[in-house]
Amino acid sequence: MGGADRISALPEEIKISILSLLDVKYAIRTSALARSWRHLWTHLPCLYIGAYQDQLGDGSVAVSSDWIERAHHLISSLRGPLLVFKLCHRFRSHQAPLIQRLLDLLLQKGGVETLNLEFICHRLLVHLPPFHSLKVLQLYQCHVLLPTGFQGFRSLTTLELELVEISNDHLHFLIHTSNNLTTFSGTDFVRSQKPLSINISSPLLRHLKFGIDCSIEKVSVISAPCLEQVEIIHWNRDHTDPSSKKLASAALGLLISVSMVSSLDLNFEILKSLSLVTLPINFTFYRLRSLNVFFFIDCMNKRMCDAFLWLLSSMPFLEELDLIHGDSDDSDQINRVVILMEELLGKKRDGISCFNQTLESVTIRTGGIMAAINLGKFFLLNAKVLKLMQFQCWKRSHVEPGRIEELQKAEVTSSDAKVVIFCYNEGVTINVK
Repeated sequence: MGGADRISALPEEIKISILSLLDVKYAIRTSALARSWRHLWTHLPCLYIGAYQDQLGDGSVAVSSDWIERAHHLISSLRGPLLVFKLCHRFRSHQAPLIQRLLDLLLQKGGVETLNLEFICHRLLVHLPPFHSLKVLQLYQCHVLLPTGFQGFRSLTTLELELVEISNDHLHFLIHTSNNLTTFSGTDFVRSQKPLSINISSPLLRHLKFGIDCSIEKVSVISAPCLEQVEIIHWNRDHTDPSSKKLASAALGLLISVSMVSSLDLNFEILKSLSLVTLPINFTFYRLRSLNVFFFIDCMNKRMCDAFLWLLSSMPFLEELDLIHGDSDDSDQINRVVILMEELLGKKRDGISCFNQTLESVTIRTGGIMAAINLGKFFLLNAKVLKLMQFQCWKRSHVEPGRIEELQKAEVTSSDAKVVIFCYNEGVTINVK
């Protein structure tokens, strides 16, 4: 005796939600279950197709024109509004017109709110159709052109561009006409005829992520009164290159232009670049409360240490500091760094306001506590209101008894300071003092 078909008895909108969780090819196969399921898949509000989903075949190689035709037929078969469309696959450059047909078809369907295009291996030319309902636009490895008469995406809240080639004028227009933009991410821009010179002005922008590389001549935030969180990434690996100082100036210019944010993330190359330029004496992050820096302590030198201290000095109300220490297996290099860090940071520092009044939490995420310990001792020595000094280690073997004893003997200025070592691998917390 067969059991009751409780799933088929569910309301139609719930069944469509269930189908949305499946790969498209499996959602289509449900049409054979019963008459009530026959056309349900055509009401899918989300469509994810391409290499990672492998829903239409040819998942491991560059797609054929037949694959694109199947995708075109699939979109044409949908009856309800398509709200989310993600396409990720290996395309050849000559297939750009076929991709354009898919985008034009999406425009005809109407209602698209999220568009994600990821082109693997080849950078395809894309003319962005004027999606009036578009809220999220994510583009990877595209050459983007705006159509003639483009009026902007009035509903756009999130714009993410990576490995994108776009002209300075088109990028400006895309940002400045998106008056509801709250999140903008631009990294690894592809350099075309000349570097980009970008002035960002957005009334509702709250989150900004930007990468500084050879494609960028200048970038600054002119007006973003709601901006709260900024992440700046520097991609220059060769600091002996003649253009390094120009990139460093661009990084410093962007940093200065976001002085009113409350949270700031920097990668290690930013410290390197700041060590190449003259830093302003009177400069303040008035609202900054949280700073995150990806650190390679093993590569620190005096000028980079000075740049780091300049950052701390410019943040008088900093409350939380999170340092991610890149790992090293070179014991000789680690020993040299331990000595260097003790020389550079082994004494009290005056003139750093956050040490005296606001810095309560310092976290160092590290692979080896030996290279990070002098940095931790520096904060214990200087931060007068410190409540938590935490080392988060992902290698238990590096937390030796001698290191714990060294921390126990370290001079601590704050009477409320608690020192903790947490080992990820074993989930062990060591209360040092």
